[in-house]
Amino acid sequence: MKRLVIAIVLLALAAATAWALWPRPIPVDVSAIAVAPMAVTVEDEGIARIEDVYTVSAPMGGTLQRSPRRVGDVVVANETVLAVIEPMAPAFLDVRSQRVAEAAVEAAAAAVALADAQVSQASAELEFAQSDLSRAQELSRREAISARELDRARLAVRSAESALASAEATRDVRRRELESARANLIQPGSVTEASATCCVQVRAPVSGRVLDVVVASEQVVQPGAALVEVGDPGRLEVVVDLLSREAVRVAEGATAEIDDWGGDATLAARVVRVEPTAFTRVSALGIEEQRVRVILALLDPAAVAGKLGHRYRVVARIVVWQDDEVVQVPLGALFRENGEWAVFVVEDGAARMRPVTLGERTMRTAQVLSGLEPGETVILHASDRIVEGAAVTPREG
Repeated sequence: MKRLVIAIVLLALAAATAWALWPRPIPVDVSAIAVAPMAVTVEDEGIARIEDVYTVSAPMGGTLQRSPRRVGDVVVANETVLAVIEPMAPAFLDVRSQRVAEAAVEAAAAAVALADAQVSQASAELEFAQSDLSRAQELSRREAISARELDRARLAVRSAESALASAEATRDVRRRELESARANLIQPGSVTEASATCCVQVRAPVSGRVLDVVVASEQVVQPGAALVEVGDPGRLEVVVDLLSREAVRVAEGATAEIDDWGGDATLAARVVRVEPTAFTRVSALGIEEQRVRVILALLDPAAVAGKLGHRYRVVARIVVWQDDEVVQVPLGALFRENGEWAVFVVEDGAARMRPVTLGERTMRTAQVLSGLEPGETVILHASDRIVEGAAVTPREG
């Protein structure tokens, strides 16, 4: 009996040791291979902008009055005044220039006096010629002078009239020269009839709203200087600058979604233009990137009326590939083996390595072209304990 008891105890200890050392299935996270719709998108930040922005510029140089408009004001085409431009004040005269101008005024005044004297002389000669013609006509009726003498008296009157007209015209010229000389003496701050009556009003070219007041305060502007930007907020589009390697996959007419713009709903959009020229932009890390501008049109602009505005930030997702029935595998199940993609498939409670061929990918799943069938179970995030043939069990929860 003693030997039997000892044998039973030894067998129990051996069984307990074997049970403790027997390999147990490894708990793992699993996922089933399924067929589902799949869409591959490119995503980047963009801005909303008005399609046609009109920059109103100064048609002439002058002194711009303080802007009568503020950002957001409603404007009507060809009616709303956006800016008022007055003539510029004259420049200051130095001592030499002022004395030259004063001398020119004195010379012009003397020329006017001379012209007045010439007009008086021509007027007197005309009166004499007219009285001489009257006498000649009286003598001609008496046949006391010849017809030639009468014609000579008439010619003298006409010549005197022409001389008077010429003298008066010369006097007008001299008076204008005097005004011009006096104008050269006008200093800044002088109030003249011209400065009080002339100005140019710049009106809105289109109906819409004021988007930006480039020059708000009164100042001197040159011809062509930008003054105000106006546009129609109802005509919004979205501009996204994509990396060139992503832009090559975007086609005109592709569907897109606008998200993270501040509203609750996602906005539907469509690609209307992919610009053919890229440009260089330096990233926040100092890396030069080739970017391509992609233009999106909102399919329902009324949904953002009064909410989304010019130069607002948005996030755009553009669909570059999609299919309704795609065999998909989670990215967490994939790993590299001998330079190829592979997964661990659960077969009869054991892990079996299987190479797979992938197609398109999203942030969560990848398209399976070969190697897996719908309904099979794959292991997610396989650890180094998972090897070919290892016993596994799905982790609960």
